[in-house]
Amino acid sequence: MLDANHMVIVNEDGEEVEVEVLLTFEAEGSDKRYVLIVDPENEDNVFPFIYTENGELEEVSDPEELDMCAEVLNTFYAEETDDES
Repeated sequence: MLDANHMVIVNEDGEEVEVEVLLTFEAEGSDKRYVLIVDPENEDNVFPFIYTENGELEEVSDPEELDMCAEVLNTFYAEETDDES
């Protein structure tokens, strides 16, 4: 059974893959909600998605949005590292 931090997505090969929700956030000045998911078998692979009003995940493809997601992720990791110290 999946919990609130895990979900199943269908990859581009049509296979179901269980992933972990690493982080969710809303962009400042926007009504978009972002979800950063990670493959639990390879935590170096973090994928940004937009959570649409229809409850679907849409891949982030805009370069500016990708940069923003990377910045949020880097801040998240930096804060986690500070908390562990």
